[in-house]
Amino acid sequence: MLMQLLLVASAVAAFVVGYAMADFQLMLLVYAGGVVLTALVTVPNWPFFNRHPLKWLDAAEADRHPRPQVTASPSTVGKKKTGKNK
Repeated sequence: MLMQLLLVASAVAAFVVGYAMADFQLMLLVYAGGVVLTALVTVPNWPFFNRHPLKWLDAAEADRHPRPQVTASPSTVGKKKTGKNK
């Protein structure tokens, strides 16, 4: 989510600068700077990203507890929808 927010903010800033200065190359440079800034913020494994780590299920544990299969109930199979839209 942080990456998307930074990329959109840099795109908006690049558009505003490019439009105000009427310079396409400047717009691309501002956006490229935003992409580099976004990469520097989001790519490294910063400690604040690990404040609330996720606990993943082991593969062996996942095999012992398979996900339940969803099946259609017999009462809903074969029923026609009734409505006024024809």
